Amino acid sequence: MEKYIRVIGGGLAGSEASYQIAKRGIKVKLYEMKPNVFSPAHSNSNLAEIVCSNSFKSNSITNACGLLKEELRMLDSLLIKCADKTAVPAGQALAVDREKFSELVTKEIASIKNIEVIRKEYTDALDDGIITIIATGPLTSKKMEELIIKLTGENKLYFYDAAAPIVEKDSINMDIGFFGDRYGKQSDSSYINLPFTEEEYKRFYNELINAEVVNLHEFEKREIFEGCMPIEVMAKRGEETIRFGPLKPVGFTDPKTGNRPYAIVQLRQDNALGTLYNLVGFQTNLKFGEQKRVFSMIPGLENAEFVKYGVMHRNTYMNSPVLLRNTFNLRKKPKIFFAGQITGVEGYVESIAAGLVAGINATKIFKNENLISFPRETVIGALSNYISSENKKFQPMNANFGILPPLQEKINDKQERYTKIANRAVEILNIFVSSNSIIP
Repeated sequence: MEKYIRVIGGGLAGSEASYQIAKRGIKVKLYEMKPNVFSPAHSNSNLAEIVCSNSFKSNSITNACGLLKEELRMLDSLLIKCADKTAVPAGQALAVDREKFSELVTKEIASIKNIEVIRKEYTDALDDGIITIIATGPLTSKKMEELIIKLTGENKLYFYDAAAPIVEKDSINMDIGFFGDRYGKQSDSSYINLPFTEEEYKRFYNELINAEVVNLHEFEKREIFEGCMPIEVMAKRGEETIRFGPLKPVGFTDPKTGNRPYAIVQLRQDNALGTLYNLVGFQTNLKFGEQKRVFSMIPGLENAEFVKYGVMHRNTYMNSPVLLRNTFNLRKKPKIFFAGQITGVEGYVESIAAGLVAGINATKIFKNENLISFPRETVIGALSNYISSENKKFQPMNANFGILPPLQEKINDKQERYTKIANRAVEILNIFVSSNSIIP
């Protein structure tokens, strides 16, 4: 039987995975359902089609996504090379001509003799002994969803990404905030509470109900977010609605004043390191800039560093902490890998990184070699560990410094701190690449 690795999905992750496998001398069968079948958001037959913003975010290594791109360049990422070649002016950011980018990726993949692109929707069995990478994205087809559910034994996938904003703990003003749960039931660091005065609340409320929201795709507008109403929609039902809902102050006494707050925002610990906290009940459709502006009006968040903004959109993703290893293969069926946004990484560059890791490790299984786990001090390693670590409130995550291990020394200046974290990542990755002979 002809030996090859199967990749399902020709988006960002699938294209990158295919390249990483092929350059290591292994044949790839890359299945892409376009142009025979299109998702609701796709419109052309190119591989690696970008359907939202044309920005790959910052190029600066003092930004986590910029550092991730630098790590990918060090690891010979095809898609980052294509992005660099099709870049358009965007200041410090890497933005691309979306048509030229996907055309170039398609051309590059087609020129690699080890890759056979098969233009059909894959509907056959997944667990047939062939090493497989599933990279079907956040709009995975119904047929593929059913195959994945059967393969994993899970009774469902997640169909909505309804996530609240997440901030860095060190950026919360603890002169205002205090730890604890209602009625003093909890005194550990799982919750941070931010109290409002009546005047502060009314200012915040007026800005919240008048803030700009994102335009959803038509297919998303038809979906119902059961039991997960956006905070701004709830607020528009009346000034007191959220004050008697997610912002209710019942059971709290502000230890700094001895009084019961007029309203209160709770932040819940979001990762095992205790470096990230999410705004409880603040799932939202506000534009990202509006979230920064309005949510910074919450007392204690005036200087907050938002590592992830709230979203509510159609998104298919797995229960990765239960199902996946940090090498992006299934814990129980190691020949089956997943890559891209279906794993719970969020964003273009993050999807490319997942494809790269899955591609490299699929070749390791093919060659009966030990799999590669990237260092946690790198963004690639931190993302890999985030999606595979126990998390009962798992939500998709983008690249951010909050998921990396903190420095041993405390540095208050943000730029200096991020520079040292970035330099540490580059240094460690250089040593890791050399010692493990990762690049052929």
